[in-house]
Amino acid sequence: MLNFLQNQKLIYFNLFILISFLVFGISNAQRYGQFQNPELVSLFKDWRAFEVPPMKNGVPDYSEASFNQRWETYTVLRERLEKFNKETWEAEQQVDWHLLWAEMNGYVFNAKILKPWQRDPAFYKSIWTSKSDVPAHEGPTHHFVIELWQYNFPLNQKRRNDLISSLKMIPELNNQAQFNLTGNAKDLWIAGIRDIQDQVEVLKDILLKPDVNGDRILVSEINKAIASTQYFVNWLKEEAPKKNGPSGIGKENYTWYQQNVHLVPLSWDDEVLLLKRELARAWSSLKLEEHRNRNLVEINPADSPEAYAILAQNAAKELINFLDQNDIVTVKDYFSKALEPHLGKYIPSEKRNFFWITAHLDPKPLFSHFYHWFELERMLEEPHPNPIRRGALLYNIFDSRNEGLATGVEEMFMHVGLYDQNPRAREIVYILIAQRAARGLGSLYAHANMLSMEEAGKIHSEYTPRGWMKTEKELLIFEQHLYLRQPGYGTSYITGKYLIEDMMMEFANKQKEDFTLKQFFDTLNSIGNIPVSLGKWEMTGDGSQIQKIQNSFKTIDY
Repeated sequence: MLNFLQNQKLIYFNLFILISFLVFGISNAQRYGQFQNPELVSLFKDWRAFEVPPMKNGVPDYSEASFNQRWETYTVLRERLEKFNKETWEAEQQVDWHLLWAEMNGYVFNAKILKPWQRDPAFYKSIWTSKSDVPAHEGPTHHFVIELWQYNFPLNQKRRNDLISSLKMIPELNNQAQFNLTGNAKDLWIAGIRDIQDQVEVLKDILLKPDVNGDRILVSEINKAIASTQYFVNWLKEEAPKKNGPSGIGKENYTWYQQNVHLVPLSWDDEVLLLKRELARAWSSLKLEEHRNRNLVEINPADSPEAYAILAQNAAKELINFLDQNDIVTVKDYFSKALEPHLGKYIPSEKRNFFWITAHLDPKPLFSHFYHWFELERMLEEPHPNPIRRGALLYNIFDSRNEGLATGVEEMFMHVGLYDQNPRAREIVYILIAQRAARGLGSLYAHANMLSMEEAGKIHSEYTPRGWMKTEKELLIFEQHLYLRQPGYGTSYITGKYLIEDMMMEFANKQKEDFTLKQFFDTLNSIGNIPVSLGKWEMTGDGSQIQKIQNSFKTIDY
């Protein structure tokens, strides 16, 4: 009888938990549904459908004529957006409106100023071998890239057909590129050749994958893509000596883009000042840490595959346990799953780039930055109920939020005690901040056309402590090239970090004695990967940053 009663209680208890869960889920969905404007969601869907270029000869058409023909449709969509009486809406709805506003501004900027399809050969890179650690690939990409990392070899019949269909697009897109690329951006042109040349090697590598060599049709399409890409490379090299123009977009355009597309409430001059300040703060803090730790034993780097594997596994467990046990953020079951594939492996000292130098000493600073992977997994496991916020924002508009938070938590987790048992690891955190400030500062001068990409790289290299950016040149070229291609990305690590710290201040001031770190991070996680200025508005009720941007907005007239 006692066992029967216990079982009945257990059944009732489980039933109560199930009902509570369902009620919470429904109420949560209703909450987001309440703040969704159906007409705005409809416009969002129409806008996203329009943003994908029309097809020509089986590939997206990036010709000047195509953009001119589509301009009238764009203006109709823009007029629909502007007609909304948003001032009467709740903050969440106004945030959604501004997300569309930012994307539509981004379309205009790309069409009239950035023009990656005309100025940037790397825009035509078609194959990506790894997943980005942010919601979409960094920098401008065309609309039908091949995500090779999603293919498991040997291929099943469906994936084989998908790959063949995608490979068929490469020759035609390469042909179109040679007509579209009329720009005169010297640094973008020269650096872009590397990206296209790398594609040749990636295609060759596919031939070596299991069961590919015996597939006559697949091999034929791969070889056609190789020949076409190599021809494209040769054409780019032949055209390169003719290129002598600037690659930066200039201070005024940079400021317009940051404010009206990425919704970063800073000007070019503001960002220079901020990054100089962060660079000085990081260097001085590093020197103070080194003095404080001068009598402690230095950290010895992992010196074998076995040693690194143990170091990385322990660091990942320590980080996640620390976040959970110290009530910093709600740790989900998928955090460990998300982090596990990115722990890295042992790299000989002479081949380590900047980030893997730090990881072989203590991986926790880099793994803190890998908060990125928790966020990407959340997009899969807990997709946002609001379709406007569910996927990646266009034009890397997510950068201040995703890169800013990933950079910010490196130092935040340090301040709440992550390295109390290993104080010398605090030095690594300040080295990371200095590196990001230095590379961002170089990118600002490059966009102002005050420095070439190579000269910007020298700031990046010289002002990274301990010479750690001088060990492996590929990372330096990759980063400065990306930041020249995507204005504001190089600074977003530091500007986003600053904006999140500002948000935390205002959120804490609003919550008073009720503030908790866990509430802050959980709330930030719940609103989606939106610009920090919009997140601050939603979390604190302070929309002054966006209002200032709106008040100073001027249309691009070129």
